[in-house]
Amino acid sequence: MRKQRAIAVDLFAGAGGMTLGFEQAGFDVLASVEIDPIHCATHEFNFPFCSVLCKSVEETTGEEIRFSSEIGDQEIDVVICGSPCQGFSLIGKRAFHDPRNSLVFHFHRLVLDLKPKFFVMENVRGITVGEHKQILKTLINEFKLCGYQVEENYQILNAAHYGVPQSRERLFLIGARVDVELPKYPQPITQSAKPNGLSSKQLSDLPVSPTVLDAIGDLPEIEKYPELLTRDWVVAEYGKPSNYALVLRGISSLEDDYARIREYDSRILFSSFRTKHSQETVRRFHETQQGEREKISRFHKLHPEGVCNTLRAGTDQYKGSFTSPRPIHPFVPRCITVREAARLHSYPDWFRFHVTKWHGFRQVGNSVPPLLAKAVAAEIIHNLQASPSKPSFRQRLGDEKLLQLTMSQAAQLYRQQL
Repeated sequence: MRKQRAIAVDLFAGAGGMTLGFEQAGFDVLASVEIDPIHCATHEFNFPFCSVLCKSVEETTGEEIRFSSEIGDQEIDVVICGSPCQGFSLIGKRAFHDPRNSLVFHFHRLVLDLKPKFFVMENVRGITVGEHKQILKTLINEFKLCGYQVEENYQILNAAHYGVPQSRERLFLIGARVDVELPKYPQPITQSAKPNGLSSKQLSDLPVSPTVLDAIGDLPEIEKYPELLTRDWVVAEYGKPSNYALVLRGISSLEDDYARIREYDSRILFSSFRTKHSQETVRRFHETQQGEREKISRFHKLHPEGVCNTLRAGTDQYKGSFTSPRPIHPFVPRCITVREAARLHSYPDWFRFHVTKWHGFRQVGNSVPPLLAKAVAAEIIHNLQASPSKPSFRQRLGDEKLLQLTMSQAAQLYRQQL
């Protein structure tokens, strides 16, 4: 069995959901590429050992990725990619000629440049229907012509089937060089919790996925802390955690979690800026039944015994800075916090986001739930015949100033580094 930790590169890395999931499975993600400077800063804070290239993949070469990081001439085991999905989305009008759709072919180019043993592409299920199915078919054929096997019976995976308290369906396309065995898709380990989840006969013997209550029930009541009206953190008192929350709080750990242990103060509640709602909004939220949509805002009120609906990102400043609907807390008439969203996405509590609610929610909603990414990554580790081990040292997080930068400040920081 292989002893050295496997090497990964993350394209379109965002804040780092795929990076974290692959790290948890036993990979060292040594390089990432991301165009959004706010996401880059957050990624650098949480993964200070990973070299971040803050630029478009269209302008990036494999050589640049290798030699701006610790990878150098080493063989890369996997290239992972969660390319922008708005052009493929089932929400609204899908744009076949949306320039963002061409980015999947830059992923193809960089895979050929880097020559990894495996690749994984994640995207919304909208790429599998209508005109966009042709893009996917073309991409698969191009990989096959260039020496890669691709699982043509690609699968839509639901995060709720992999221990995540959220119903979130995404396409995963897996490929392998012809000299290695093509990995299998991960088998479900949980079934969706009801009433919001979708279960099936094939899943009926599996344990139920964590619920909304399991995910956020132990978090401090933010209404008790006026400090959270002006900042995103406070030293707070937590409640009794579920088994799921025990892991995210770092009190216990999963046997198959090979991520570095981060140094952080577990007494502090981070990413929890409060939202001030009008009295009328509070009244409407209060009157909305759990598991239903509020009639005016159309926000979904979480059911404590179900799973969360798909968390969405909204748009960046170049697309109008629109905020996606944020779920309503199941017990308190307010929208959930970034930390509560992160719990529902399977991010551990040490993982921090930009201090603003807008960027923080955008980072969660744009990302792959780490536990879902980990399930896919574990299949690749298996094919590598790797024997992953957990690093014994404690990893310090980055400079907190990275989480406080404005968009222009972050852009300037990474311009200076190029």
